[in-house]
Amino acid sequence: METEIMLTVDGEERTVTVDTRMTLLDLLRERLAVAAPKKGCDHGQCGSCTVLLDGRRVTTCLALAVQHDGAEITTASGLGTAEALHPLQRAFLDHDGFQCGYCTPGQICSAAGMLAEVEAGWPSHVTPDVASAPELTAAEIRERMSGNLCRCGAYVNIVAAIEQAAGR
Repeated sequence: METEIMLTVDGEERTVTVDTRMTLLDLLRERLAVAAPKKGCDHGQCGSCTVLLDGRRVTTCLALAVQHDGAEITTASGLGTAEALHPLQRAFLDHDGFQCGYCTPGQICSAAGMLAEVEAGWPSHVTPDVASAPELTAAEIRERMSGNLCRCGAYVNIVAAIEQAAGR
């Protein structure tokens, strides 16, 4: 069965007819030619397909496209431009927060979502006092980014990049 949906992807409104079983990741990559989110594990375990969906980080390999009719999707490509990089993009370059680069778009989107969660005061598993605003420590960053894997092991540089983008 197919249905028509509308999405705003990186600021561009897109209308497309999709099979109701199609994942959001497959729609983005195969039908809309959006290359930033990557297909890694296809089971929601690696985070390489992470985007911001209505401002919140989501692994697109686990989301059905039809569930998100009317949604706003921001990929790592849509966060900034070549002339005006997003602070996270700049920080990843400054700190070599990548090696092969495969996980980088998902890492950047997840970090952007994570920083918004911290700003909103959402605690994590390692937040010492869940009744107060979380402090963005290295342990807090590691916990909040634990759903994004880097096969190259660039974690130290990724944490440093996030700290820079957060103004630490």
